[in-house]
Amino acid sequence: MKCVRSVFSVFVLLCVLNLQASRGNTEKTGDVLALLIPSIAFGGTFFSEEGHEGSMEFLKALGSTQLITKALKTTIRKRRPNGNCCDSFPSGHSSRAFSGASFIHKRYGFKVSVPYYIAAAYVGYSRIDANQHEIEDVVVGALVGILGSYVFVHPYTQVQVTAVAENGMYGLSFKKRL
Repeated sequence: MKCVRSVFSVFVLLCVLNLQASRGNTEKTGDVLALLIPSIAFGGTFFSEEGHEGSMEFLKALGSTQLITKALKTTIRKRRPNGNCCDSFPSGHSSRAFSGASFIHKRYGFKVSVPYYIAAAYVGYSRIDANQHEIEDVVVGALVGILGSYVFVHPYTQVQVTAVAENGMYGLSFKKRL
């Protein structure tokens, strides 16, 4: 199931990138991905897990990311490279995208998260390319997004139940697996 979900997600991300890139609009592609990555992360919790633990962890991670991002923007009031005032630091697009990617990483593993980290890096690049942010805005936004997931998210575990019948003993073996 993880493999199918991962392949489907990569397909969706590549379609979005290809569609927008063919139009030559890096900024719009970044805008779409900044919403799509966390949406896929949140939606994945409904298809891969029983209960609401993953969903709640996602909401805590993204909520804390958004609160910290907004607090920093309000406090620091940095002018954007294009001259607009005054909410450049940190990049909210980057914090959202990296929050989704790092949620997937922490919850489901690194292999599953690689395409999301690549897409999140593209979001950061798009913000610099659009003259909305400088590199430090994007890097700190990414760190804020990653921090939220590392505080609130735990690896998704499943219990594997195996029937045991050996040496005249019968029963069940319970093994936690990631």
